[in-house]
Amino acid sequence: MPYTFAMNGVSLNFFRSGLFWFASVFSCLASDWQEWRGPTRNGHAATGENPPTQWSETKNIKWKTPVPGRGHSSPTVIENQIILTTADEQAQTQMVLSFDRNNGRQQWQTVVHQGNLPERIHKKNTHASPTATCDGEKIFVVFFNSTDVYLTALNREGAILWQVKTGEFHSKYPFGFAASPVLYKDSVIVTSEYEEGGYIAAFRKSDGSEIWRTPRTAGTSYSSPVVARVAGKEQLLISGQSRLSSYDPANGRELWHASGSSPATCGTMVWSGDTVFASGGFPNKETIAIRADGSGEVLWKNGEKCYEQSMLYVDGFLYALNDGGIAFCWNATTGEEMWKVRLRGPVSASPVYAGGKIYAVNEQGTCFVFHPDPSGYRETARNQLGESGFASPSIVDNRIYIRTAFHGQGGEEFLYCIGE
Repeated sequence: MPYTFAMNGVSLNFFRSGLFWFASVFSCLASDWQEWRGPTRNGHAATGENPPTQWSETKNIKWKTPVPGRGHSSPTVIENQIILTTADEQAQTQMVLSFDRNNGRQQWQTVVHQGNLPERIHKKNTHASPTATCDGEKIFVVFFNSTDVYLTALNREGAILWQVKTGEFHSKYPFGFAASPVLYKDSVIVTSEYEEGGYIAAFRKSDGSEIWRTPRTAGTSYSSPVVARVAGKEQLLISGQSRLSSYDPANGRELWHASGSSPATCGTMVWSGDTVFASGGFPNKETIAIRADGSGEVLWKNGEKCYEQSMLYVDGFLYALNDGGIAFCWNATTGEEMWKVRLRGPVSASPVYAGGKIYAVNEQGTCFVFHPDPSGYRETARNQLGESGFASPSIVDNRIYIRTAFHGQGGEEFLYCIGE
């Protein structure tokens, strides 16, 4: 039965299809895919995951369900619930969707914004590209609407709890917005990087009130920040603006920065031990490894770039795919190129690691499954679903959740559950 009501001027529409009650609402499972880049925030699925390596429209598909509108956000998986954001350009709506993880049935949809979708964005972008995050109790989403960035909190039944305008976004390029929010203790951290008014800021999960704000005004960039424990402390990491930067996630104070990468980046930084890795971008190309102890020591760098994609660190080596579909393996300590293989591009999604394999989706909807083996590229399978793939997959309980589209970019979208 549909319900419609208004909260602070925002129209809500959601469908109640049974009683929603989550026994462990305050404690997400360790294997849940709570936010962008998964449970480790480093692109790794939880330990012990063993998802399928082969599938097709008729093989290893548990369910397939239509997704209204368009979006590039990845599936956020919390217990038996899957959260996606989407946008309907014709109806001028930006929405949050919930699906039942057991059968793919849509549980509810909530309109967060009505109207004012930016007129111009990059042809590969959408009005719903940031991935939602959830702490088990609240769902947090970011949308770029008109000239502003909004952070909205919803409960698990789809009702809006609060909404704040975090600030504006005025890109020097008409490409749209992409950065996903990240959780840290009792806060949600949002970034909007552009000349003059750019920032990274934290807001209370309880009511959206601002905790701290730090300028990020050296240029337009698109990367999502990430909180990681690296070099013995918690650090808020972000690349772009021709530097790698680290902040204290509790107060926004800069811990260190080091020159490197490029003015514009899209990928999220990765790390291991006391080292962080970043790649970009535009206009120059650079992949770089830096000691994250504040010394600014550059361990190595090269002239390759992963602009739209994040990379993967696995067992001492860095794996990456660039925009053109070339896969790389570098020694994470020395930067030595172990191998380079041309697959098939273009590639926008970020690879994920699970069950001893790397899963990487290209823009045609092909997923390459290969071993993280520094001795050479060893492919297990190539799997095709749909005709367009921009969202990164999520892997929970030995199942893969992939968002894809038919009839190319902008076509009819579907969410798949892949499992044996």
